[in-house]
Amino acid sequence: MEFDETRPGGDQPTRQRVARSILVDGPSTAAALAQRLALTPAAVRRHLDQLVEEGAVEAREPRTVATRGRGRPAKVFALTERGRDSFDQQYDDLAVQALRFLRETGGEDAVREFASRRVAFIRERFGEVAEQHPELSPVGALARVLTDEGYAAAVRDVPVGEQLCQQHCPVSHVAHEFPQLCEAETEAISAVLGSHVQRLATIAHGDGVCTTCIPSTSTTTSTSIQEKETVTP
Repeated sequence: MEFDETRPGGDQPTRQRVARSILVDGPSTAAALAQRLALTPAAVRRHLDQLVEEGAVEAREPRTVATRGRGRPAKVFALTERGRDSFDQQYDDLAVQALRFLRETGGEDAVREFASRRVAFIRERFGEVAEQHPELSPVGALARVLTDEGYAAAVRDVPVGEQLCQQHCPVSHVAHEFPQLCEAETEAISAVLGSHVQRLATIAHGDGVCTTCIPSTSTTTSTSIQEKETVTP
């Protein structure tokens, strides 16, 4: 199954918009999709039913159940692995074969070097984007860099700092076999932000989104002080 806007009938472009909205914004209810896409809830449900039938989307129970009065809480719809396959991953098999050959001929060091070079765009573009968009926080500038490269990244505040959320990963299937790709990306993120970061989840390992925690400066400083106090005789 592939999304093709040129197919006759008129429904496919809208169905692709529904799928892409889930890709960019994460698992969503039919009501949220209808609001974002300016469609009727009935139209969205019709497209969701078709996407579920095609195996591109699956319905999930919401993680938290808010008080909604009577009735069951609305289901959220998330892309399946098959659904993600339809977005920019047609060369996965070739990439895996190439990396296997590289590992066989050059060893693990060669794979790590390739992974570092692949994410060089993070270091190369971060300063430029930060300078062009002074209104963005450093993590916001990083999210812009990643989004431009197809990662659909966004930032959200959390009690300990910020979280970088990547709703899409162009190399997730390859990274499942070659985690060096994720490791190099994490190292590059840490380098440009000048802070220790922690990967909490990755699409490559079956999670719905790649999530990286970037602690605030105060949190990092407090943790550092506590560590020093712990080792002080």
